[in-house]
Amino acid sequence: MDFHILVSMVVWTLSGSVLLCVLMYVDSLFTRYNDLEEIKAGNMAVTTRFVLKLLAQGYILSSSIASSNSLGDALVISIASFVLLFFLEKAVRLFLAAWAKLDLDHGTRLGKIGYGLLAGTLHVTGALILAAFIKG
Repeated sequence: MDFHILVSMVVWTLSGSVLLCVLMYVDSLFTRYNDLEEIKAGNMAVTTRFVLKLLAQGYILSSSIASSNSLGDALVISIASFVLLFFLEKAVRLFLAAWAKLDLDHGTRLGKIGYGLLAGTLHVTGALILAAFIKG
């Protein structure tokens, strides 16, 4: 294996991991509860949502890395996708709250797994849509 490829792989992986942690932290600032405290307390709805959010962000990051020629481009695309995903997810949440009287944050915090699953699935679905544009 070429040493340059190995170094690049390590740098891209570390950079992506740091960005993923930052994005998950920023997302947690807009959640009405503390994800990690709820997970420690055994709230499976929050755990489900968190795992699906992590998967969605990882998929976006993976797609941007796979389609970019430079690390900077991959990170910028990932950040822009995160912002788009954030607004898309919030818009759907507002729609569900108005149309179906469904408060996903409240239900998730109460430990209702269906709420956490639906909330997390919004992230995954948005990531799949965004990744199609990234790869396109």
